[in-house]
Amino acid sequence: MIKFGNPENLYLLFLIPIGAVFYFFVFRWKKRALALFGNMKLVEKLTQGISRSRQVAKVALILGAFFFIVLALARPQMGTSLEEVQREGVDILVAIDVSLSMNAKDIAPTRLEKAKHEVTSLLKVLKGDRVGIVAFAGDAFLHCPLTLDYGAAKLFIDILEPGIIPDPGTAIDRAIEVAMRSFESKERKYKAAILITDGENHTGDLKPLLEKAQGEGVVIYTVGVGSPEGVPIPLYDEYERQIGFKKDRSGAVVTTKLDELTLEKIALHTGGRYFRATGAQQELTRIYDEISKMEKKDLGAVRYTQFEERYQFFLAIAIMMLLLEFLIPERKKVEREWKGRFS
Repeated sequence: MIKFGNPENLYLLFLIPIGAVFYFFVFRWKKRALALFGNMKLVEKLTQGISRSRQVAKVALILGAFFFIVLALARPQMGTSLEEVQREGVDILVAIDVSLSMNAKDIAPTRLEKAKHEVTSLLKVLKGDRVGIVAFAGDAFLHCPLTLDYGAAKLFIDILEPGIIPDPGTAIDRAIEVAMRSFESKERKYKAAILITDGENHTGDLKPLLEKAQGEGVVIYTVGVGSPEGVPIPLYDEYERQIGFKKDRSGAVVTTKLDELTLEKIALHTGGRYFRATGAQQELTRIYDEISKMEKKDLGAVRYTQFEERYQFFLAIAIMMLLLEFLIPERKKVEREWKGRFS
């Protein structure tokens, strides 16, 4: 299998046919210029030391060398090699609220889209840490197990949407419970959870669960998405068109607001910190700065398959062709034959 490190450089190959056309017209122009001197047969006798075939060969070598130089610039990579990389890091479970209240637009474009963007940005700065995704509303489930494949984790994030969990409400206790159960290590360290929600907990007392998390060494960071002022919850049809706002049984519009107090208590109880989501998009980056200071565990040696650079071969061929072009003279040896004084 062959791949190119800089495939955009292959567009330079379009210059080869342009160069061929250019040399064609140069040769044609030379022929016409010689014809201006007089009879062509006489001109050919006078210039019989110049080899047209050698000139064509030299041009072919120049264009061929350019072809291989372009291939070298495109960085062809062939074959594979196995490299062992030792990874160290922590396990991070990100719990994302997907309840209907995350449809609120008090933070653009919506609370959920803001949360998804934040987590995607986090994936770009992770360095050897395993990450997993928990989705929760009235219930919670492990959406993406702990993995080092950040590309796969992003795919799981992209498909999150309100309504993916049919149970209404926001069960923060279930989110924490599922996150704790998803940690594979039984050690009381190397574990961090990030809870991204508007904080409106619709379940019971969180204190016993937080004490259990603290005992298991799980540090919980919380990110509040939304505003403390109440805003309505928009509803959409199957075509993503807004059809109104959520209402209670009496017909009054239901509002949702950020409960920062609950999120601050969760973070404080487990040794983490609370952050409020803003347009600066730096909350999870700041959280990761703190997580990166935690004690890391050895995640084992991981084998990576890498393509080896092979541009050297193409560059060597180009150099050889240029040397050959330089060594080939345009003139050929002409045998002189004595035909008499007046021949």
